Amino acid sequence: MGLPSRHRLKRRWDFQSVYQQGIRRSSRHLIIRALPVAENSVNQLIDTKIGISISRKVSKKAVVRNRIKRQIRSIFRCLLPKISSGWLIIVIVKPEAQECNYEHFLRELEQLLIRAEIIHGH
Repeated sequence: MGLPSRHRLKRRWDFQSVYQQGIRRSSRHLIIRALPVAENSVNQLIDTKIGISISRKVSKKAVVRNRIKRQIRSIFRCLLPKISSGWLIIVIVKPEAQECNYEHFLRELEQLLIRAEIIHGH
């Protein structure tokens, strides 16, 4: 099961704005780019949206890349209640991530989100 539709970062324009204006935090296997989004005109908080970028440098095999994307989406499903509203987040997977398992991704993503102050660590 993937992320709910309202939490997916889909539009090219959103990806470009996060890459150009967002903050950057990195670890050994992952990089996150994040951009806080202002409230809309009705004073409602905008849902946090998440995108995953994984290139062929990580693996030539789509099966491996898709497995990593599924693991990251699953982690975000667990972390969504802790994440502050109103963020656009892109997770970029480095080539070294091919050897990581689910627990390692979970630990690393949680630390990156805390360092970016998207999750308040406790």
